[in-house]
Amino acid sequence: MPRLEKQFLLDQASAAAGLDDFGDSWFERPLEVLLDAIREEARLNAAGEWSAMKQFHHVLRDRLLAQMWFKKHPEILARPIKRPVIIVGPMRSGTTRLHRLLASDQRFSHMRSFETISPVPRPGFEDVLAGKKNDFRPVLAARIMKVARLANPRTLSIHPTGPFEPEEELGLLVASMWGMKHEAQWHVPSYGRWCEGQDPAPAYAYMADLLRLVGWSQQTSSIRPWILKTPQHMLDLPALLKTFPDARLIFSHRDPQQVVGSAASLAWNQTIIYSDHADAATIGEEWLLKTKLQIERMRAARESIPADRMIDVRYEDMDRDWRGTMERVYGFLDLDMEPAVSGMEAFLERSKSLKRHPHNYTLEQFGLTGTRVHQELGDYVRDFDIQREGSFGQDESALASA
Repeated sequence: MPRLEKQFLLDQASAAAGLDDFGDSWFERPLEVLLDAIREEARLNAAGEWSAMKQFHHVLRDRLLAQMWFKKHPEILARPIKRPVIIVGPMRSGTTRLHRLLASDQRFSHMRSFETISPVPRPGFEDVLAGKKNDFRPVLAARIMKVARLANPRTLSIHPTGPFEPEEELGLLVASMWGMKHEAQWHVPSYGRWCEGQDPAPAYAYMADLLRLVGWSQQTSSIRPWILKTPQHMLDLPALLKTFPDARLIFSHRDPQQVVGSAASLAWNQTIIYSDHADAATIGEEWLLKTKLQIERMRAARESIPADRMIDVRYEDMDRDWRGTMERVYGFLDLDMEPAVSGMEAFLERSKSLKRHPHNYTLEQFGLTGTRVHQELGDYVRDFDIQREGSFGQDESALASA
């Protein structure tokens, strides 16, 4: 039977890995809060409880293995992370499209989907680097994606991906039991409120160390800037900039009707896998609240960021003219875009096979209305000159060119 208890999970992971050093113990407090919220609020079904235990085991084992690699290869932690390009935007605001277009440029480093699922190489990875063995992590990622597709086929229509597709670094924050990923798959509002009141600097410091480990495992030059993105950064910009003080920031913006509706739909389609008691209206309220907080914190943090370190990109501009919008981004990065165009075009062509079905949703499904959303977030729309989208509730162009 699944046991969602901190000490049991720690002991099981330690026994499985044959190791006992989890690194900075800061993660234990968010783990405790999250486990309490799961027991008291999430109302998981049997599959949800089993899946949760497996997820925690996977993350905790990876922490143990990460410490093993840091001790075995101290040069990993010496790898610099210079001038990363970080896309910052709310869920469903076009951050994936921006990220994958930039990741098509071989002058940048990026994480792949299998690495955000399993950022830490298995023991014996030196044989993979030497070409004697294949990395098992892409195989594991493909299996996980297959299970997710079987559990709810809509999840991969909402966020199409594959083991080698560019992916966000969310898994590196999950390694510290931190972030909205947990809130998007389980109903754990007390955990969300607790996180909103904490300083996540230790989670971001550990994220950077795991990013160094990923770069080492890829055997890529540390001179190449990383392309990063995850909506969690909207809430945590001070910690992000403390960790990466020379980061260049690309802020993405979209009609909040679409952001809230699409985020609620994403969370709904994940939550119903793990619980038989998911309530659509509750999820709608939660993601309206979360989106509002993301925008408030982003706006407050921008006041202390030099103007030449950030650029704004609107979803509708990317839809209307992706090439012209990306040229403006490359001007901000002081790079010639031409060498990257063929890779971007190849991504857009490849994305057509990933995005087989449109993601359809309505605010009304989640107990909300467009009027209410704009009452709450209308100042954001006005101040950033965001176009209200006429065709509500379809993300069919989210990964394709206009």
